Amino acid sequence: MFKIRIFFLAFLLSPVFSLIAIAQQKNNNDTTYQQLNLFGDVFEKIRAQYVEEPGDDKLVQAAIDGMLSSLDPHSSYLTEKDYKDMQIQTRGEFGGLGIEVSMENGIVKVISPIDDTPAARAGVQPGDLIISINKEDIYGLTLKDAVEKLRGPVDSKVTLTIKRGDQDPFDLNLVRASIKIQSVRSNIYNGDIGYVRLTSFTEQSTPGLTSALKKIQDDTKGKLKGLVLDLRNNPGGLLDQAISVSDTFLDKGEIVSTRGRDPQQSDRYNAKAGDLLNGLPLVVLINDGSASASEIVAGALQDHQRAVIMGTKSFGKGSVQNIIPIPGHGAIRLTTQRYYTPSGRSIQLTGIEPDIKVEQARIESLGDPNKERHEASLRGALNNPNGLTPEALKNSTTPKTEPIDAAGKTNPDALKTAVPSDKNPKASSSSTEIKLEDDYQLMRAVDLLEGLNLFQNKLANKSN
Repeated sequence: MFKIRIFFLAFLLSPVFSLIAIAQQKNNNDTTYQQLNLFGDVFEKIRAQYVEEPGDDKLVQAAIDGMLSSLDPHSSYLTEKDYKDMQIQTRGEFGGLGIEVSMENGIVKVISPIDDTPAARAGVQPGDLIISINKEDIYGLTLKDAVEKLRGPVDSKVTLTIKRGDQDPFDLNLVRASIKIQSVRSNIYNGDIGYVRLTSFTEQSTPGLTSALKKIQDDTKGKLKGLVLDLRNNPGGLLDQAISVSDTFLDKGEIVSTRGRDPQQSDRYNAKAGDLLNGLPLVVLINDGSASASEIVAGALQDHQRAVIMGTKSFGKGSVQNIIPIPGHGAIRLTTQRYYTPSGRSIQLTGIEPDIKVEQARIESLGDPNKERHEASLRGALNNPNGLTPEALKNSTTPKTEPIDAAGKTNPDALKTAVPSDKNPKASSSSTEIKLEDDYQLMRAVDLLEGLNLFQNKLANKSN
């Protein structure tokens, strides 16, 4: 009887709850309509009373810009021109200075310069603040407006005023160019350590990476010890390319998951069988210019313990943007999801912490190596029992630091940049300009791979 009463009461109350829900929905709709009426009233006041007659298109676009930019730094409105430029960029080519930027407290902040562009050649660095363009203060502009001022016809000149750390502001004079991004570069160090740099994630990234790995393996003739994957100053790009690049080195398991406001929008992306490095040691270099897609790759490889992450903390962009076309009016770039590494962590704001922190540094000799003190330099030192005398060591002219190639022979050129020859005209399209001795972080990565290989060989010899 008691259950029947409860059921009857619930039956009587269900229309009440329905009426409450309808009333709440009506209140929400009424509030929305009031806000839209407010927008319409302001729009009409501006049209009727502003000191100069404004264009309706300009007002509507500004309103849309403000609405999107108020959400987060990565949501924005793309005009038809912007939308076309963005499509070109993801294909690997665009016009401008070659700077990836974000907005911070109303100031344009450089995420990273793109390799081999006017910005990179002029010395623009991650973290630089652009405070004026052609002597015009840009504080308070939207990010899109600032980017429009950075863009311009090829060969046109532009002056950027940069604030870097505690330094006084200074000017950089640049010439705009047609930016053709070569997103994959490769090299070989010490004869058997592979190096691949990804400058961005475009449609060409995975095919370029696959091609570079094949060339490295062919050139090392089966003696490859390991690979350095350089993601420093890589601002990101296409999600599907981040997934496929990660899959290149993973044999199984989750790569990344994305979650939106609606639980139905959640997606998980898993690796397919096959590791193109066949389990060889892998070091991934990152820094504060490594963002978005770069962080997806670094996070996946770190969580699966497939690679040692080296360098400094990454940028910390843990969101996904969708490009939603608006027919006849360009598109909107809207943040629709957050992404999570395989362990379930969000790197939004926190970034990827490297396994081994290595700040960039400059290597300088602290003295004359010929004046170093060793036992052999002491007067009256005992001879080596194998017959080697101190005098023989003193007179030795064998270089201490010459690299050894894969065949075990001294190779003074192993540390130098690969130079294209007539027999290999395509080398210039895949070789990097980085010299090992000029890049401390890269040097440390190569040393780590050499050490891992030496340790593994010692374990193998011990077991035999």
